[in-house]
Amino acid sequence: MHCTKSLRSAFATIAATLLLAAGASGADTAPAKTDTTPVPAPSPTATVATVNGVAITQAELSRAEKVLLSQNRPMQQPMNAEMNKMLREAALNQLITKELLYQAGRKLEIKDLDKQVAERIAHSKGRFPSPEEYQKALKNADMTDKEVEALVKEDVIINNLIEKDIASKITISDAEVKKFYEENSDRFKRGETVKASHILVGVEPNATAEDKKKSKEKAEAILKQLKGGSDFAALAKKESSCPSKEQGGDLGAFGKGQMVPEFEKAAFALKPGELSPVVETQFGYHIIKLTEKHPEETVKLEEVKERITEFLKQQKVQQALAGYVDELKKKGKVEVLAK
Repeated sequence: MHCTKSLRSAFATIAATLLLAAGASGADTAPAKTDTTPVPAPSPTATVATVNGVAITQAELSRAEKVLLSQNRPMQQPMNAEMNKMLREAALNQLITKELLYQAGRKLEIKDLDKQVAERIAHSKGRFPSPEEYQKALKNADMTDKEVEALVKEDVIINNLIEKDIASKITISDAEVKKFYEENSDRFKRGETVKASHILVGVEPNATAEDKKKSKEKAEAILKQLKGGSDFAALAKKESSCPSKEQGGDLGAFGKGQMVPEFEKAAFALKPGELSPVVETQFGYHIIKLTEKHPEETVKLEEVKERITEFLKQQKVQQALAGYVDELKKKGKVEVLAK
């Protein structure tokens, strides 16, 4: 326990996803287990599909497969031939969809395209501890700066298309929001919460039994002062070793599972205005004062209306996007050259 507590992403940023797969923290990750049956490696420059005459290469497909595989890496599930086939099909479909949307999006003007691209790249670079770590991630993803720039440019163009041709035409009515709220009431339950302040007499991890005894005695003395009428906030500022002392010991509101068990049990057992006895945790000795207590409740519609509206709009955008892509496929020419 510490003492203190888009819609435009409907088509995810490809470059950012690839960098994440390469390891945004700069840490190397072991490859997922795969079927060891030897398969001849196709040429990276080989064309695996064409979209209105534009080639999708094996190198692009391999990269997309790597991304999809990394997204399921926590499973660490061995890949057999059937799963590899499904992975390939999903990755290729993603690339075809991207190219169709990119070609359609290029027909729309974006006045500040270069600026948006530069800002997104700068944001991606800012996620790395250093320029060296960024370059390491690029290398791990088998990408160059120019490839990242091209992918980000595609992403900006695609998202602009989605916003202007799809999202801007979708509205969510109050009736739809209310219907979703009423049919999914369990989603809007808020558990019991409390608001509390505390004074902590800290204990170092390597403290001796004698040190702990002295700290506990100090906490007991502070509790005695509080019971005698001393101001809690003033004593917290003077005696507490927690950064919350700057706010008079105020920890704000919290629910169950947010504090260490001993602290949580003591806090939730109190009534507003009550003081706890001295409570021992791994951090030392606490004196807790409960200021507010709120039982489990259903969050009012007004509080979640905006979130529901955004959720329903995203759903409709995804549905409309699927139909939009189907139309692009019908009007265009997509050829898959390698199975």
